[in-house]
Amino acid sequence: MADADVQTVMRGLAKVWTDFATELDRVPLIDKLMRGKFRIEDYRQLLINHRQQVIEGARWIARAASSVTSDYAEQRSIFLKHAVAEHRDYKMLEANFASIGGKADDITKAEKNVGTEALHAFMYQRASDPNPFDLLGAMFIIEGLGQRKAGDWGARIKAQLQLLEEQVSFFLYHSANDEDHMGQFEKVLASGILGIDGMGRKIVKTAKIVARLYRLQLEEVGNT
Repeated sequence: MADADVQTVMRGLAKVWTDFATELDRVPLIDKLMRGKFRIEDYRQLLINHRQQVIEGARWIARAASSVTSDYAEQRSIFLKHAVAEHRDYKMLEANFASIGGKADDITKAEKNVGTEALHAFMYQRASDPNPFDLLGAMFIIEGLGQRKAGDWGARIKAQLQLLEEQVSFFLYHSANDEDHMGQFEKVLASGILGIDGMGRKIVKTAKIVARLYRLQLEEVGNT
């Protein structure tokens, strides 16, 4: 039954991802990238937006870990390892920004846009609930972007702006490394947490919410 439960959740998440990926390509900033119309200022704005998101990512994962009860100590350890692995990723974004002529204050002191504010308000609220394993749905969306989108985005940005690999290192790094994170996701999903009442449904719903809010923050780039 456990394997059947995991497969049911994975099918639900796959449907959410398919819808999300289709809608993501229609966001104006990403649409420009896909049509070969990306400009250096677009890349600067994308890097600023990503730093706003990434710098909070390890924090809400750590918050979620602190909300996991002792009954699920092994799962809590996986969350904590994930937070440690990602807590300095924003430094790559700062380095990429500097390499294309961006000023440090423009990225380190930028306000979150209104979409990013909404995304992280939701993340922290959920992470404060007891045993917030529905946030696996959020991780599926965000880590899925790294695994399935980041490499393509990095290659397109590099080609269109005639940059070096080290100037798009954040996207290329996550394309190569987020596959391991997805392996951790599947390990937690199959670890017994689906025995919590309604958890499978909650994971899929949280994925839907995060997919919409993630898209919103890209739609609201520059709107602070």
